[in-house]
Amino acid sequence: MEPHNDHDVEPTEGSSRLGALLHRLGHLVSHDHDHGGGHGESIIDSGTVGIRATKISLVALGITTALQAVIVIFSGSVALLSDTLHNLADALTAIPLWIAFAVGRRRPTRGYTYGFGRFEDVAGLMIVVAIGASAALIIWESVGRLFEPRLIDHIPWVIAAGFVGAAGNEFVARYRIKVGREIGSEALIADGQHARSDALTSLAVVVAGFGAAFGAAWVDPLAGIVVAAAMLWLLGRTARRMSRRLLDGVEPAIVDDVEESVRGVPGVRDITDLRVRWHGHQLSVAVSICVDPDLTVSTGHDTAHEVEHALHHRFTFPMQAIVHVEPFGQPEAHDATAHHDRD
Repeated sequence: MEPHNDHDVEPTEGSSRLGALLHRLGHLVSHDHDHGGGHGESIIDSGTVGIRATKISLVALGITTALQAVIVIFSGSVALLSDTLHNLADALTAIPLWIAFAVGRRRPTRGYTYGFGRFEDVAGLMIVVAIGASAALIIWESVGRLFEPRLIDHIPWVIAAGFVGAAGNEFVARYRIKVGREIGSEALIADGQHARSDALTSLAVVVAGFGAAFGAAWVDPLAGIVVAAAMLWLLGRTARRMSRRLLDGVEPAIVDDVEESVRGVPGVRDITDLRVRWHGHQLSVAVSICVDPDLTVSTGHDTAHEVEHALHHRFTFPMQAIVHVEPFGQPEAHDATAHHDRD
């Protein structure tokens, strides 16, 4: 990469130390938080936030599912049955996600030196499987009802249950997705998308109810099939996002943000290597920065810490950085290991 023009003129060692000191004093005056001492802890306890999100959504969907189950018993609506089963599956997926957030808060061990954040991605895969299973069950029930159509009973109650389910699921979806984006949890976002598909199922229940009111028994199973198709589309989209996480893929915009933050730190002359990946909802950054070769080890260390500090301020979710310091303009510094580089 080409050197960043803003930093071609390197400050002296004394000015670097003074700038770093003034920046730290300003930080103490204007902020009342810390960053967990560089251990990847966020300004907020993201694990606690994630657990609270799963608890709230579990309770909300549990109540919705129980109310709909009662109406399913005496109405016989396959669309409402589909909605109820989907709500049940969505509520149950909150449990492994809850466990994942709890396990992810554990400290690293000698055997798991990176911690347990990856367990969250495993929970995300379980959510993908749950979406697929729900879609398959809905298709099975709907196709069977197409060959044996019958009108549903208690139509007003079915329609009311559909509206309640749609509102409840959309609330949970928005809440999960909002929190998931704040803490960088793809699994929680996927669970929010799952809840949104439940809202679509609930709206299909409303359509089926109105169809039954006009004597069209085929509307009920057809609505179930349409919803299942929407769920399969959602399944593919969610599976791609989760697969990217498991393969250490990351959004290019985040890489751009990381690079911009690193280059904005005084004393950084260039970036020779940058690697970014997700570990659960924690962002892991490994970056090699070039600094003036005449700087002392202490000043170079301070610059590395300022890079990590800048990254903590850039993102709202947990972040951990490993910063390697190199002398600017001295490619021979890598001669000892150059023969180990892979093409």
